[in-house]
Parts: sequence; structure tokens; C-alpha cells
Amino acid sequence: MRKILIFALAASLIACNDRSSKKEETKTEPVTNNNPLLTEEEQKDGWKLLFDGTAINGWHNYGGGPVGNLWKVEEGNLKYAGSEKKDTIGQDIVTDEEYDNFDLKLDWKIDTAGNSGILFYVQEDAAHPKPYWTGPEMQILDNERHEDRKYPKHRAGDLYDLISCSKETVKPALEWNQVEIKSLNGKLDFFLNGENVVSTTMWDDNWNKMIAASKFKQWPGFGTFKKGKICLQDHDCNVWFRNIKIKKL
Repeated sequence: MRKILIFALAASLIACNDRSSKKEETKTEPVTNNNPLLTEEEQKDGWKLLFDGTAINGWHNYGGGPVGNLWKVEEGNLKYAGSEKKDTIGQDIVTDEEYDNFDLKLDWKIDTAGNSGILFYVQEDAAHPKPYWTGPEMQILDNERHEDRKYPKHRAGDLYDLISCSKETVKPALEWNQVEIKSLNGKLDFFLNGENVVSTTMWDDNWNKMIAASKFKQWPGFGTFKKGKICLQDHDCNVWFRNIKIKKL
């Protein structure tokens, strides 16, 4: 009887260990920053991915046509290989969809001495051959090496050529930066690495005065649009994006 009990106990332990081993084999790896899936809470809150880490869907080349060949999915990131550019043909890309009130979040890193930008309220029509003729821009820059570092309102995180950052929170070239651009009924806020670096009101008298004193005064209609597309800029430099998501407000 004792031998039977010992045999049964041993068999039970072996079965338990076997189930535990199988359970460990089928467990899934945690989601990393290079696999930017929305959480259930984000989905319920209305967030949508603009890039899922695997394919460039929901974007097209500014002015029409598919995304240019220098935009690539690389290790779960969206890379613009500006260093490979052989001509002057623009490869700015814009979202298929337009947005009015929105909350946009993404991460970016820029190559050494690089320059790029995130534009919004961009209009895409024959009257506006370049996205920066209509859409305000959050600057992306290597603040240590690019020539634009010398100019106020042209540094990373600035509302380009309109408002300088209240504080400098950008990381060095080739390091990831977290960005949030929030626009709600004319109230515009830029966040860079968790800090609110720009806060202003669009479309009022002060906004119009800032535009009149900037390079954008030469393009009628700039900064006046209350709905438009999100644009990622081709500035002949290598730049990477990830975790691109947006919520309509």
C-alpha cells in the first residue's frame, strides 16, 4: 500500500512539473517601446495609432501619391533616411485624415546635426505647394550641432519661428525624445520630455501679430486653418519616429 502511495505522489509531481513547463513555454513577452500597441485603457479613451511599428498605413506623400521610398520601417520605428536622398524631390508625408481638436503623442530622435519637424493643420492643395506654407511646426533639431541652433525660435521644441521653448529639455542627437502636441479650441500646448515648453492661443490678435513678424507672413493663410493634416517633415536628414498616436478632442 505504501509503495502505491509513493508511486501516485511521484506521478502527480511529474504531471505538475510538466504543466508548469508548458505554461512557461507559452507565456508572451511584454510589449516594448518598439512594439507600440495601445493599452485597453487608451483604446477606450479614444486613442488611435498613426503607426503600428510594422507598416506605413494612413499616410501619403504630400501632394498625393504613396509614401516615398526613403520612409522605411526599421526595427519597429518609422525612419526617414534623408542621408540617402539623391535629389530635391520632397518626401514630406501627411496623414490621410484631417484633425481639428486633437492630442498627438510620439517619440522622435534625430541624427547628428539633423533637422526635421512635426507640422499640423496642414492644407494639401494646389495653392499650397509646401506643407509649411499653411501648417505651424514643432521643431526637431540637434541643438548642439545644427546651424539653426544659433537662432531663437528655431531650436528643438520651439513653435518654429514663432515662440521659443520656455525651457530646454531636449536630449542629445540619437537619443529618444517624447512629444505631445495638444490643440483644443485655439489653446495650443507643446510638451517635450514631460515639460510644457510652449503654451499659446492661436487665431487671436497676438497670434496674428506673431505671424506678421515671422517668415510666414509671405504665405497668406498660414496659421489660420482650424482643421488639417499632421505632417512629418523631409529635411534631408535621418530622423526616426515611434509610438505615434492621436486622440480627437
